[in-house]
Amino acid sequence: MLRPSGAEEAAQLPPRRVRAPVPAPAPRPAAPDGSPASPRLSLACLLLLLLLTLPARVDTSWWYIGALGARVICDNIPGLVSRQRQLCQRYPDIMRSVGEGAREWIRECQHQFRHHRWNCTTLDRDHTVFGRVMLRSSREAAFVYAISSAGVVHAITRACSQGELSVCSCDPYTRGRHHDQRGDFDWGGCSDNIHYGVRFAKAFVDAKEKRLKDARALMNLHNNRCGRTAVRRFLKLECKCHGVSGSCTLRTCWRALSDFRRTGDYLRRRYDGAVQVTATQDGANFTAARQGYRRATRTDLVYFDNSPDYCVLDKAAGSLGTAGRVCSKTSKGTDGCEIMCCGRGYDTTRVTRVTQ
Repeated sequence: MLRPSGAEEAAQLPPRRVRAPVPAPAPRPAAPDGSPASPRLSLACLLLLLLLTLPARVDTSWWYIGALGARVICDNIPGLVSRQRQLCQRYPDIMRSVGEGAREWIRECQHQFRHHRWNCTTLDRDHTVFGRVMLRSSREAAFVYAISSAGVVHAITRACSQGELSVCSCDPYTRGRHHDQRGDFDWGGCSDNIHYGVRFAKAFVDAKEKRLKDARALMNLHNNRCGRTAVRRFLKLECKCHGVSGSCTLRTCWRALSDFRRTGDYLRRRYDGAVQVTATQDGANFTAARQGYRRATRTDLVYFDNSPDYCVLDKAAGSLGTAGRVCSKTSKGTDGCEIMCCGRGYDTTRVTRVTQ
């Protein structure tokens, strides 16, 4: 095979590419005041667009302390604000009680809603504990904030009276003589120190909301207070009689916490009667969400937004749906298959168990 001659070879080569001259950059448009327009304006617009399109971030919470058990290390707890971290570092023994209280109120929440579409499900290894469902200012969020605050009060108060904490003990205010419907009695024994429990819970739990100072923080603070007062509401008077053959001529009494189930039952009723509100213009109080709605009192749970549809899986709203849940075929209540399954039908399984 013959190679082409020089002229023919040159004819077969591809034409040399010639780079076109780069035009000079056009002058920047002038701003209305005559100065060149800054690129910061376009950058700011881009950042604003990203903020509007990105999903809202789920904030972590002190609730995660319940998942840490005895391994409470203040610097490693996500979601604590500076004031909460200071209290954690100063009172590590109380933080263990806070963790126990967190586990107790979560169990109580799941008991109260075990037969409902939303059943207070927690997410494993999730610092938010409940996920995105708490982003919405719904009545479920109102209940969670109330019972979480109540759980801290109950746990710290109990730890004080049991001698587990060095900073508190029995109630120092129950001294001397008093009377009730049965007559006079002497304060004695070890009354549960509800005053210290409420005071510490308020300082620790409310710290984040007091720093934010927005409408949602106002709602959370109100519901936190409802939870604390619920524990105080169910203090009971326990007495011991003294006298010949138990004649009870003299009584010694003390105040004691009731079982936390009573607080849970009470807050569950408050949840059923929760009041939908809106924040006032100055952001310092609430007003009824609609004309004709009753005004919220200090003992009412309050919320802003309607609850999401808990029937279907909706990751954006934090709903896990009800698929796979167990329901009662014969019940007409919220645990019944018609309500729990949202009209989608259900599967029936017959199980045989052999016992002695």
